[in-house]
Amino acid sequence: MDTPYFIRFFIIISIAFFIFGCSTSPAHRITSLRSSSVINTPVHSSSHHLTDTPLHPLDPLTVPEINKIRSILSAFEPFSSSFPSINTLSLDEPDKSQVLGWKPGEQLPPRRASVESVLDGQTHLLTVDLDLGVVTRHVVSIGSGYPMLTTEDQTTALEVLYSDLEFNKSILARGVDFNDLVCGSSSPGWYGADEECKRIVKVQCFSGQNTPNYYMRPIEGLTATVDVDKREVVKITDTGRSIPIPKETNTDYLYSTRSQFPDVNPETNPMSMEQPKGPSFTVENGHIVKWANWVFHIRPDIRAGMIISQAVIRAENGEYRSVMYKGFASEVFVPYMDPDEAWYFKTYMDAGEYGLGATAMALLELNDCPRYSYYMDGVFASADGRPFIRPNMICIFERYAGDIGWRHSEIPVMGFDIRESRPKVTLVARMVASVGNYDYIFDWEFQTDGVIRIKVGLSGMLLVKGTPYENIYNISNIEDMTGTLVSENVIGVVHDHHISYHLDMDIDGPNNSFAEVNLVKEETSLGQSPRKSYLKAKRKVAKTENDAKIKLKLYDPSEFHVFNPTRRSRLGNPTGYMIIPGGTAASLLDHDDPPQIRAAVTNNQIWVTPHNKSEVWAGGLLTSQSKGEDTLAVWSARDREIENKDIVLWYTLGFHHIPCQEDFPVMPTVSSSFELKPVNFFDRNPILNAKPTFQEDLPRCFAASS
Repeated sequence: MDTPYFIRFFIIISIAFFIFGCSTSPAHRITSLRSSSVINTPVHSSSHHLTDTPLHPLDPLTVPEINKIRSILSAFEPFSSSFPSINTLSLDEPDKSQVLGWKPGEQLPPRRASVESVLDGQTHLLTVDLDLGVVTRHVVSIGSGYPMLTTEDQTTALEVLYSDLEFNKSILARGVDFNDLVCGSSSPGWYGADEECKRIVKVQCFSGQNTPNYYMRPIEGLTATVDVDKREVVKITDTGRSIPIPKETNTDYLYSTRSQFPDVNPETNPMSMEQPKGPSFTVENGHIVKWANWVFHIRPDIRAGMIISQAVIRAENGEYRSVMYKGFASEVFVPYMDPDEAWYFKTYMDAGEYGLGATAMALLELNDCPRYSYYMDGVFASADGRPFIRPNMICIFERYAGDIGWRHSEIPVMGFDIRESRPKVTLVARMVASVGNYDYIFDWEFQTDGVIRIKVGLSGMLLVKGTPYENIYNISNIEDMTGTLVSENVIGVVHDHHISYHLDMDIDGPNNSFAEVNLVKEETSLGQSPRKSYLKAKRKVAKTENDAKIKLKLYDPSEFHVFNPTRRSRLGNPTGYMIIPGGTAASLLDHDDPPQIRAAVTNNQIWVTPHNKSEVWAGGLLTSQSKGEDTLAVWSARDREIENKDIVLWYTLGFHHIPCQEDFPVMPTVSSSFELKPVNFFDRNPILNAKPTFQEDLPRCFAASS
């Protein structure tokens, strides 16, 4: 390897470490340490958070608290001679009963932190009590799986690989200039005993020559397996030297170079929603959001990204009633459908292996979030235990897109001249995780009618495969392709996205039940009616977990209710909420396929489990390289009682993605969602008295003269 390349590499590493504060933020499949967009990101220090104080039991750890935790760990006997790598450090939430019993102004329950760390190849799980100033729990994991990968893990893998003679010979044989080389590390999944008992990553490379979009220029078939603890290359496979590196033509997507697409220029005039009286929501004490009839707690999280807690809504009599104790994205499973040596392991668990909060970048004002948005920083711990800031990680804003909250008109033939309509204004909490090539847009949207809409948008770049073919007419057996030819020498490989949500519903209190309300066809008896058939709703209350494992079926329709059996409406119906699935997709992999074992949460779209503080992550606490021994499917196999219990609803939103040419070089956003909707929760339409909008309510805006 030539000297300028070594110099370039270490300069890049130094810049990356400076920007990320040696953070645990792992870039996903491909780690770019030379991206100009990253280097140009403003550096935010933790100085303006130095005086933060937690004011709510669920407030995230503060800068002073993280500094104190580091001091406690440094004095802890097992770490006295060598400080471990801190893979995750987050709030260890108080017991649910303590949180529910706490009142504003009272002393907070004891503040504790949960720590996952690695030292000498072993995983250490610790609980740190901030009030006592000691480690109260310390366990060395003996099962499969490791904590989230850190930036340091990934840069270590690159350092090791760049010093490997076999690897460098392969790069030279491909004709790639080392100054154009972009390599990144990837989680390996679990595929047998050969890769057990060592923390490994897979490294693959790209050419960044003349483009910022190196994802579209893979060096196909070259894969290195690196042991990050032993700092050694375990294996190199090099099977694609005959496959050309795709050209950089039309791969650039930056605004400054958009002139290369003169025929695709869908310009629209700038627009924004104006709020002459300012936003209608407030954020109190940094984390309590109050808007219209809703109040909820929100916090950034290194793994889940964004957590919504203690969501309550004001009812007709002014009473604030509980809807949900906690909701968040628990796991994101992304399996690619290619069995080749360089692709079979690409079955990612983005939350557990990389962290949705760790990969969240600062949101772009006016483009990611509209004017009048409120921004919230994430405060996290780096691998060395020091605090760092994810600036503007979450935004909160009101949305009006011309939608209608409710309406009715009467045709005047009956003597009624009625036209009534109300605008639909919602409140959105948004976070975007840039997990390598993909960008995930996570929205929690609150409506005044009591509905909570949870939405996920997908954008970013395809993960593509190099191919010798430039046109499908050159392919002798197109059935052997594992995706679509999206550009010359570029295949967009078929893949899935499954986003699994943890929804601790507390409808009018913790103890709830789950019911499937099935629509069943009934046939009329002879002479009963001109009709031959009709539908009836039949309700079945789940007794145990097995009763609540649901696979959605278009021709066997049901509603799915979480309800409080002890709280009744004015008419005697149990108060509840229903989950309304939107467009979704199920995993079609074999249940005994290794990635499906790890992501068994996708065996069903709906699960219901008893509340258990330790059952939070659908893919298990230690996800990286796990065998699937600690997953939602394993917990739920105990078939515990769930009727009139404190229960958790799990829902998986899915996408099948067969790439197309329109996904190149960057994908337009594709979205799907589901809703949590009140059912017999209110005595009547809760937005009946919503005010219409009149001309005098709004400013009169005119286009500026040219």
